[in-house]
Amino acid sequence: MTSATIARIRIVTAGLLVVVLWASAFPAIRVAAPALGPFGLALARTAIACVAFLAAAPFAGVRLPARRDLPLIAACGVVGMAAYQVLLTAGELTVPAGTASLIVAAAPLVSVAIAAGAFGERLTTLKLVGSGVALGGVAIVSVARSGLTLSGAVWLVLAAMVVQGIYHPLTKPLLRRYSGLEVATYAMVAGLIPLLAALPWSLPQLASASPEAWLGAAYLGLLPSAAGFVLWGYAVARLSMATATALLYLVSPVAVGIAAIWLGEIPQPAELLGGGVVIAGVALIGLSPGRPRTPYPRRSRRRGGSAATARPTRDDPAPVHAPNRAR
Repeated sequence: MTSATIARIRIVTAGLLVVVLWASAFPAIRVAAPALGPFGLALARTAIACVAFLAAAPFAGVRLPARRDLPLIAACGVVGMAAYQVLLTAGELTVPAGTASLIVAAAPLVSVAIAAGAFGERLTTLKLVGSGVALGGVAIVSVARSGLTLSGAVWLVLAAMVVQGIYHPLTKPLLRRYSGLEVATYAMVAGLIPLLAALPWSLPQLASASPEAWLGAAYLGLLPSAAGFVLWGYAVARLSMATATALLYLVSPVAVGIAAIWLGEIPQPAELLGGGVVIAGVALIGLSPGRPRTPYPRRSRRRGGSAATARPTRDDPAPVHAPNRAR
């Protein structure tokens, strides 16, 4: 295999691992949320993820961010970490894990729209058709379960879907200057700060929670939150926003399967059909001719260092690049 093929396999593998990790988060939330509460679980999993990131930071060469990037980092933390986790957890107190995952599956449409408007990423016909097909599959699965109405809980999950879609393009400018691990660390720490304000109200539930609930919080913090966001940063920095976020359409059918095994939420035939339609839409998007984004050249701290491999300094300007265009 050529080096380009090997690199492509690594990128796709990272994306697929994110799919499994984030899909498993939906049933894990259903297990831990009743005992810890929305704010308590969001606080616990974010704090655990922060400990993991900060422990690894000295060994992974994580740098302090530049002052000019702090507002964007704060936005990523508040929107993509704090708000998303609180809204989703509150919604999943009553909304089934599989159903919640299907609603959140629409987040890539928000990301792609923002990327097209803010970053000038062009959408090919196949990507547009594939997105429509995938959303059709989400609609089929969403109406398959009886009793799904636009209740307050469903609106909370819809709000979680929107902030999830906003988060991913927000990280794009940061990923031009920092590694995926650095961006995930910055955003997680920034997300923990507003969640700490809820600590006094969450202490009673945190203190009385069962070991099973804390195990679920630890799993969510270490794997979907920590490992998942690092792998996602690696993938999204090397793919166009439309192609990278298309992988997220796979989260819902995988989550339905995990919820069936873990929680006994048996999928209905219509849900299985909808999942197949979602995968078909992802395949259409993947068939769209284009070129994956590659990491931006990085300047060396040392004189004579390799521009292709060295890490940028905090004072380096953001790389100037043309939008990823389909060929």
